[in-house]
Amino acid sequence: MKLRLLPLLVSVTISATLLFGGWFAYQSFAMENPLSAIVSSTPGVEHVQTRISSEAALIELKLASGTSLREVYNRIQNEGSGLIGKKELKLKVTNESTPRMDQWWSSALFDVAQAMETKQYTQIPKTLQARALDSEGLKVATEMDDKYVYISLTDGDKSKYLMLPRTSAKMGVWTNG
Repeated sequence: MKLRLLPLLVSVTISATLLFGGWFAYQSFAMENPLSAIVSSTPGVEHVQTRISSEAALIELKLASGTSLREVYNRIQNEGSGLIGKKELKLKVTNESTPRMDQWWSSALFDVAQAMETKQYTQIPKTLQARALDSEGLKVATEMDDKYVYISLTDGDKSKYLMLPRTSAKMGVWTNG
């Protein structure tokens, strides 16, 4: 039996195109687009970009100043649970910070890390509010759920949002701010 090379290559190319094209279309139209629609319709979300892999759903978003990151996370978790499934939901907030907020957060980080490590979560709002009194115009909001401590810093029209995991094994370096 003699195989002809050209028909074989054309057949393999068409099969691969259909397979990967179908997977890409499914990923885009059946998962990422509906999840983006859920996130985009969430109050306070100004911009969203989603990427879903086999392990995680990564959502980059920009939030309006004063938006509750905890409420945004909870809404995505609840309304998007059918799309996310058992994947880990990872939010990355891309708001512009200011050097003043970054410096302020760096100085407050030790106290926050100590409260997180000792699981004295009630110290976090007290500590941050006390420190904010020394910085005119800087507003601090803290919230918590069973997974994260959410911290929002606002300086004029700029905001910095942080999600600190409550599980110490996951704590590591807090880079999402």
